[in-house]
This record gives sequence, C-alpha cells and structure tokens, in this order.
Amino acid sequence: MSAENQDASVKFGLVGFGAWGQHHADAITKCGQASLAAIATHSEASAKAAQAAYPDAWVTTDFRELASREDLDVVDVVVPSDLHLDVATAVLESGKHLLLEKPMGLDVLQCTSMIELAESRDRLLCVGHELRLSSMWGEVKSMIDEGFIGQPRYCLVELSRNPYRQGSGGWRYDINRVGNWILEEPIHFFDLARWYLQSAGDPQTIYANASSRQVDHPELQDNFSAIMRFDGGPYAVVSQTLAAFEHHQTVKVTGTKGALWASWSGAMDRTRHPTFQLRAFDGNEVFTVPIDKPTGELFELEDQIERVCQAIVQDKPLHCTGIDGRWSVAMCQAAAESVETGAPAKVQVSCD
Repeated sequence: MSAENQDASVKFGLVGFGAWGQHHADAITKCGQASLAAIATHSEASAKAAQAAYPDAWVTTDFRELASREDLDVVDVVVPSDLHLDVATAVLESGKHLLLEKPMGLDVLQCTSMIELAESRDRLLCVGHELRLSSMWGEVKSMIDEGFIGQPRYCLVELSRNPYRQGSGGWRYDINRVGNWILEEPIHFFDLARWYLQSAGDPQTIYANASSRQVDHPELQDNFSAIMRFDGGPYAVVSQTLAAFEHHQTVKVTGTKGALWASWSGAMDRTRHPTFQLRAFDGNEVFTVPIDKPTGELFELEDQIERVCQAIVQDKPLHCTGIDGRWSVAMCQAAAESVETGAPAKVQVSCD
C-alpha cells in the first residue's frame, strides 16, 4: 500500500476459523487500521458461524477462492500445520502479503520455498511469533540490547502448563499433521532464546530429551528439555511440561554484569487477567521493572495485527520475518533429531 494511502484500512483475509482463528478475527476487527474483508473456513458449519459473527465479511469454504480476491491486502493464515505450505503458497502466488501462524512449516525445505516465493513476488512474509511483541518478554530483549546484563551468557525459557487443546478434529494429537510436538509450543521458546542471545551469533547444536505421559503414545512428547549452544559459548535451556496445571512461563537471562527474571502465570494461556513480573539484578541490587501494559498472547495477537498493518502502510519492520520463522523450525528439527538419536544435533537452516 502506498504512502499516500496511510489512512486507508488494510483489508485482511482470514483462512481458518477454529478457536485460535476466531481470536485472530477478533484481533483484526479491534485494530483501527484493519478490516476483516473475507474469511475462508474448512466446513459449511464453520462458514455459517463465521458469517453470523462477521456479517460484513465475505465467507467461503475454499481458501484458493479467498486468495484470488483482488480487494485483499494481506491474508492471515491460521490452519493446522500440515496445511501451511499449500495455503501460504496460494496466498503469495496471488500477490498478497502473508501473516502465517507458527510453525512456519513442517521443515526447513518448506520454509525456504515460502521465503523464495515471497521474495520473488516482493511480498511481506510475517510469522506469528507474537511473544516478541509482549510488553514484558519484549522488555527483557530491550534491556539485554541496552547492555543491562553485560554480555549474555545463559538463557532459560521454561513452561509448565495443562495439556494442549485437541484442535479441530483432533489434529494437534495427530503426529502426521503436526510434524512433531516440538513445533507446537517449544518453538516459541526457541525463538525467544535465539532472539535474546542474538549478540552471541547463531545457534549451533542442540541436545534434547523428551518423554510422554501416555505410554501408548510416545510420539506425543509432553515433557521436553533441550540445551542449545551458540557461537562463542553462551547457551540456552528450553524446557516444557504439558503434564501439569494452569499456564506458567519463566524466562531467566544472565550475563557478565547482571541478570533478568521474568515470570507469567494464568489459569489458562488465553487469559486476559494474568499475573506477571520482571525482576532485574544490576550486579549490586535487585529491583522490579515496571510493566505498565498487560502481557499475554491475546494482547500480543492484537499488537501483531497492528504491526503487520504498520509494515504494509508505513514500511515498519516486521517483528518476525520468514528468515526468523525458518530459524525457529530449524531449531525444532535439530531438537527432534537429538531426541531420536540421543546425541547432539546441528542446527541447519540450509536445505542441503
């Protein structure tokens, strides 16, 4: 969209109207720069629900039909992971900008295909790692970049929560559709760890272990832990259990001069009433860093829609590019390989 049209609404198409897709729809309609012009769903029943909820939107059960519409600026894709490549390809080939839920793809090859297509069509490709936009997780990054902790040497991102939602038709518990469970939620934490330790260079190797609380479904790895090493020696620990209760996330980052400790808790992941706190140590004293804006994935989802609009209208940089999304998938692939082999695995973003 050209600069002279900065006051115009960015017209969104939405592919996917499940539980999380409905939150995306709500976030689009709350954004003053955006309008929800079209929705594609997977069934007639969900199409009727979408039309009832958003009577001004055009609704279809064919995502290719939506992608071909000429009145859309960007398409927001919120579908099961195994469909990402096909839907993203249709969107980019149609000349639309793309906001794609994580994981970007099931493997690095899929991610590279999308990146190359977006570049060839000169379209924006944004990946939904919305935690980067958090008032608190983002403040951790800002303080690291400002040198508060000195040179980062260690990062822990940890989650304890209740089990995953099934997803429409139970897709999230079908390993053939998710690729592996590390791509489901630990991918967010690998993304944060890489982001926080960016000054240390690229992630190099990952050593991981995992187990399932369901002995008859060992592929559904509720418990997962990994150590990721970076250029020059800094390392990150990513750990998760889905065999617990509520939703509790922790980030700890230490450096040569200080340390940061951020925590977030809610009865559910999608609560608008969490408790959260960021504490900092400057080498001499500990203090609480004020976080004035609530943080949680529903808030960050709204900020993500706004950031995409700003990128389209004002050329503001995306918070998470396709390159970033591919790194996240590459880290998860290496972790999955390590779990399978019992040995450290190299993080590779190339398709070789």
